[in-house]
Amino acid sequence: MVPILLVLLLALILFGAGFAVKILWWIALAVLVIWLVGFFARGTSASGGRGRWYRW
Repeated sequence: MVPILLVLLLALILFGAGFAVKILWWIALAVLVIWLVGFFARGTSASGGRGRWYRW
């Protein structure tokens, strides 16, 4: 009985981890798209050059 429970628990953990990794890939893709839009759509500064759109 214990080995069956351990296998089921392992399957649940692996399924949960796989689902979480898939969600993280979609979040990373969305962040990349937002970054690219911000990178290409940034405005110009008062001196005529392209300004930074981030604050670092």
